[in-house]
Amino acid sequence: LDGNSNNMKINPNAVKSEIRAALINNKVNACPMAMRVAWHSSGTYDKNSNTGGSDGGTMRFAAEANDEANAGLSIIRDMLHPVQANNPGISAADLWTAAGAAAVSFSGGPEIPHKYGRTDTDDPSKCPRNGLLPDASQGADHLRDVFYRMGFDDREIVALSGGHTLGRGHYTRSGYDGPWTHTPLTFNNEYFKNLMNLEWRPRKWKGKFQYEDVQSGRLMMLPTDMALRNDPVFSKYARRYADDEQEFFRDFSAAYAKLLSLGCPSACQPTSAPTKTPSSGGDGNTLSREEASAEFREYAMHGSLERVQELSERSDVHEAEGYSGRTALHKAAFWGHTDVVEYLVGLGLNVNAVDYNGDTALHDAARFAHEGVVRTLVATPTCDLFLRNKDGLTPLEVALEYSTTSTANKHDIVIKVLEDAERHHGGSGSPMTGHTGMSTLRSRL
Repeated sequence: LDGNSNNMKINPNAVKSEIRAALINNKVNACPMAMRVAWHSSGTYDKNSNTGGSDGGTMRFAAEANDEANAGLSIIRDMLHPVQANNPGISAADLWTAAGAAAVSFSGGPEIPHKYGRTDTDDPSKCPRNGLLPDASQGADHLRDVFYRMGFDDREIVALSGGHTLGRGHYTRSGYDGPWTHTPLTFNNEYFKNLMNLEWRPRKWKGKFQYEDVQSGRLMMLPTDMALRNDPVFSKYARRYADDEQEFFRDFSAAYAKLLSLGCPSACQPTSAPTKTPSSGGDGNTLSREEASAEFREYAMHGSLERVQELSERSDVHEAEGYSGRTALHKAAFWGHTDVVEYLVGLGLNVNAVDYNGDTALHDAARFAHEGVVRTLVATPTCDLFLRNKDGLTPLEVALEYSTTSTANKHDIVIKVLEDAERHHGGSGSPMTGHTGMSTLRSRL
């Protein structure tokens, strides 16, 4: 995923990490379907009318979601809901395409260039008509009709068809059944190897017409797949991809990135110029106030006190990072830079500011047992020791939790500092104070 986003409330790398957790976990590996959600939300584009495509996130509406070709895909949209809830600055259109691009690389395939900038429409009338996606029961002429409409050539048609190397058909959704490969969760060129090298026959069964391999009877091909083998132009590329996985990867990456950006703003195009981002060097006097504020937070994170002091005159020192809600104080406290924390507290930064997870700077310092930072923060008269983060924990309770796995008992001093501070303030806000609380929480964990 490209890190250049027009929306500064989005951290593409963090979103990609959350997408991975949503798609690959102890319950499921949903990468194949995520790739198809992105494909289907984009594959409605019409170059002649400049309609359809992923921009607008129109699959949110029943008219498109209920297209027969999209049966079952709502599962992925629901699986990605926590990611969108945790990143309110991201549109559904961006999230679905980002997940589809990431799913390919998560599965061992090539990196897919992806840029943010899509928006979600509130107008259901913007939904493309049904029937614009490829019909698997058709042949080469149909494939050309569909893909030429979007602006693809024959080589790109074959490359994109290689997406069938991931996943399988599900009878209850599409009427087709079975995997294309023996490794349906791995993105490779086995689809083309099987297509071009195995012997295929019509499958005798109750579902839609499809093919099965003669050797095992466990693999399947659709009529549109067989069109790639039988058409003289398509087959040329299918053979090349069967013989050269890296060539397939290169062509698929380029074609899939193009697909995901069809009809989207120029900022979303994979070849668009990078959005300017704050630099980490150069002439600081040329920075805008916004850029200086971002640099201020960056240097605070790295403990560069002199740079922080220089930038403080030209920055909004209180500004929080858009996508995380984290201030310079959060960043310095997280990494244990006591001198920077002391300076920031002196500037009047809000010690009780909370980030996206409800953490204050004290939560971060307690989590990593940064004694000097903890002492500095609790000595600040306005510091609220009893604020709870999204996990329901106060800074002391965070320290107690992390002490169960800490090395050399490094959390013990911080725990004592926080316990003493809570007792000084009456200890009314936390039920887990004192050594009894420490024992109770540790036994619970």
